[in-house]
Amino acid sequence: MALSSPSDIWFPDAASFDGSYGHTLETLRAIAPIAPPEGFAERWMRWRTEARSVDAAPTVLTTSTEMAEAPGRRVSVIEYSGVDGTRLRAWVVEPVSGAARIGIVHSHGYGGREAIDLARVPDDAAAIFPVARGLPRLNAGVGAPATIAEHVLAGIDDPERYMLGLCARDLWLTADGLIALIGDVPLYYVGESFGGGIGSLALPWDDRYIGGTLIVPSFGQYDERLAVPCLGSGEVVRAHVSAHPDAREVLRWFDASSAMTFARVPVRVEAALRDQYVPPQGQFAVANAVGALELEVLPAGHAEYPGSDAVIAAAIRRGRAHLDLVLNR
Repeated sequence: MALSSPSDIWFPDAASFDGSYGHTLETLRAIAPIAPPEGFAERWMRWRTEARSVDAAPTVLTTSTEMAEAPGRRVSVIEYSGVDGTRLRAWVVEPVSGAARIGIVHSHGYGGREAIDLARVPDDAAAIFPVARGLPRLNAGVGAPATIAEHVLAGIDDPERYMLGLCARDLWLTADGLIALIGDVPLYYVGESFGGGIGSLALPWDDRYIGGTLIVPSFGQYDERLAVPCLGSGEVVRAHVSAHPDAREVLRWFDASSAMTFARVPVRVEAALRDQYVPPQGQFAVANAVGALELEVLPAGHAEYPGSDAVIAAAIRRGRAHLDLVLNR
């Protein structure tokens, strides 16, 4: 009788395939990022220049200093402009007393965000928790389709309006909005899954950042992503590219592994050996693209498993240590 794999034990009903896709840590560390197409950097730098001409114009809608999940913090809901002028909402968290020493742009997975999460935010930091255009809770249907299947394909026929690119470019305005409210402080990026992918696209072109943490990042190494099934948004894209091969050329401008070859700040990547939603091949390609890399290898991503709470807690502690290290260097 064949021995069961960890995936069989941990995720017996999740899918009919192994989330390791037959890889080991050694083979994952050997996956190269996709070489960027000619003009990649120039196009992203043009988009960055264009974003500078947009006024984020943040407006505070509500404020509270009495939230049980945020003791000693001021929590506001704000509205600000994305790259095309679409007004987007986000949460901003600030220390009640004293100035923030750093600002954190803290993105989310493809399900959107229901509330703030301060696990990776030090007490003396300010943070903005954006919600990508179109996604719940704060921006459901605003500027983009609300369902993941429609969202990830919106504009895929044109690099200038592809949704993943717009969401990444919105992050520059997100940072503008935070700085307008709290003052000019160094920035650190935190993004998970979808947020790790769009953060990878945005981070290299914004010199206000001193570092970042990407957690099981998506949208890396499309040659690998399109070759295998998954349970996440990549499966929608894989089916679309199969029916519309020209879309593969558009995706070359939005490969997180290609973008991270241009990153010049220390980046921590928490990448999983098994993940049925974001194939590990793509996650590790993003990590392998980073020059100043701190890598944490997780047993699995997008899943609970025996001991997962302790693994996540340890990763959060080390992520906060990385933030302190790059801030104080």
